[in-house]
Amino acid sequence: MLRHVVLFTWTEDTDPATRAATIAALRRLPEEVGGMTSFAIGPDLGLREGNAHTALVADFPDEEAYRGYATDERHLAVIAEHVTPHLAARSAVQYEVPTP
Repeated sequence: MLRHVVLFTWTEDTDPATRAATIAALRRLPEEVGGMTSFAIGPDLGLREGNAHTALVADFPDEEAYRGYATDERHLAVIAEHVTPHLAARSAVQYEVPTP
């Protein structure tokens, strides 16, 4: 299994409503694009200074499923419309999760 983790930091002028709309758009990706075996996204709780604003974690059965998601036009449209205009920083990692 492959895990995809993304941390988003929004620009200072990105208001709470826009952040919520962006999370909502990303939250629809499992229905609109699919391919993942699990998906979670949410805003940072503000427990520590300096954290990213939003985290996304998606699991895929294999690299092929991840690559299909990553290059899907619907996914790229959500990124272009909702994420990129408000993005100050992004960090991501994909790693293999051993299966028991």
